[in-house]
Amino acid sequence: MADPTLPIYPLTFTPIYKEKVWGGRTLEKLGRTLPGGPNALIGESWELADLAQTSVSGGGGGAERSVIANGPLAGRTFTDVICEAGTDILGGLTLTPDGGFPILLKFLDARQHLSVQVHPSHAYAEQHDDAFLKSEAWYILDADPGAVIYKGVKPGVTPQQFREAIEQDQVEPLLITVPVKPGDCHYLPSGTCHALGEGVLVAEVQTPSDTTFRVYDWGRTGRELHVDQAIECIDFGPPDVSQNEPNTKVQGAFAEITRLVACEYFRIDRYQVDQAQEQALSYAQPVVWMVLEGNGAISCEGAPDVTFGRGQTLYIPPGMRNGKLRLEAGTTWLEVTFPQADPSSIA
Repeated sequence: MADPTLPIYPLTFTPIYKEKVWGGRTLEKLGRTLPGGPNALIGESWELADLAQTSVSGGGGGAERSVIANGPLAGRTFTDVICEAGTDILGGLTLTPDGGFPILLKFLDARQHLSVQVHPSHAYAEQHDDAFLKSEAWYILDADPGAVIYKGVKPGVTPQQFREAIEQDQVEPLLITVPVKPGDCHYLPSGTCHALGEGVLVAEVQTPSDTTFRVYDWGRTGRELHVDQAIECIDFGPPDVSQNEPNTKVQGAFAEITRLVACEYFRIDRYQVDQAQEQALSYAQPVVWMVLEGNGAISCEGAPDVTFGRGQTLYIPPGMRNGKLRLEAGTTWLEVTFPQADPSSIA
């Protein structure tokens, strides 16, 4: 039963930083003070995580839970608050079978190419209890001139040809190369062979899985490859993004809204405001914001005002009372919502 005395307000979280061989220090552009000194290669910032287990091959193996950074609940895990607050935090959103929050949000800094990889296909996940689907989307925040991502395998390439290309260090010619620029968004359903190219900074929205099969690592040594599992999972050819609705624009009550992704797991909309705004703020279901530009504040009953700016992630619960939003001109954010929670009821 939900605790009626628990304060309900927008939550921010302490970033969980991950060192990666392909990482860098570009996350400092988001106003971050990164750990480990100037030579530490920080590839990922986990913004909202509620995983019971992470991938051993990725250096994890244990649980990874976000800790609340603001207000009366600071220092507590998101997991604990979900358990105590119930529908005031979750609305009609259903948790994963192991009781976790059904999404994982990150920022990724690719100073070098990420490994060419794939996440489990539906068929593979059904046959292996330790493998979980991971569909994801990348919103490009920053990109060096000429930067690319790799998104799918070229039509006509067979699994045997792909295996031979791995052995001959000739994988890149078989991948679909896509030039990118800030503001682009790419949806990558589970089973898509993919890689971030060097010089790209992205916001990532994904289902809560850390199961990754590396198939090629650009000549780097010392990291495990999973060639057999990857080839079994790869959907050869371009990814199926038929559920996606890219760049559909809607003029909202106080912002221009662009639909970027609509899949069965999540929706992503970009909100942009031209003028300073003050609005009532109320949601019937949970919403997550990843702030891209500008500044603002949210006030509600039971907690101090929550201020936010570029590079911050906020979880806005449906149980918030008397919410009020203040925005500076030019504020832009990604709004993540959840079809499984009945998005038609979002106020």
